[in-house]
Amino acid sequence: MEIATDLLVEVHIPLTPTPDLDPEDQFDWIDTVLDFLEELEDSGEVALYDDGESLDGIYVFSIHNATQAELLAIARRVADLPGVPTGVFAVVTDIEAENYGEGERFDIS
Repeated sequence: MEIATDLLVEVHIPLTPTPDLDPEDQFDWIDTVLDFLEELEDSGEVALYDDGESLDGIYVFSIHNATQAELLAIARRVADLPGVPTGVFAVVTDIEAENYGEGERFDIS
């Protein structure tokens, strides 16, 4: 299957605090997700478009350089990582989109 070079999937993760964690540890999962995606990038499975961004109560990671099915499968794997809150969704878009969230939404968790 051919990879569309302009295809991008945004993985949106709610910045939901976990009541039983120390405030400094609330969002340790961001580093966990980034490490996971960097490992996939190193193996050639996916490319990170950026290191992620906090936006209106959501943390967004953007990935590309794979098929839509592969990118959505990676988004599901991200949602299953330890500490990642529920409510994860992906947006299929392209690298030319001017704003986050412009594209087809897929609920993940």
